[in-house]
Amino acid sequence: MRNITVSVDEETHRLARILAAELDTSVSALVRDFLKRLASDRASAVASGVDVEKAVEHGRRT
Repeated sequence: MRNITVSVDEETHRLARILAAELDTSVSALVRDFLKRLASDRASAVASGVDVEKAVEHGRRT
């Protein structure tokens, strides 16, 4: 497994720690799961022929 470093502002860090505690997990696990879903969703979109860039942009707008 690879390690990465992510910088976030204090409020985001505080809220992430609270959420992780509520879910009985760690901030690292939350980020890892999010990135896994993101990569999986992208791979699924590519496999199904969806224009990934348009889908991402649509997601940002909504």
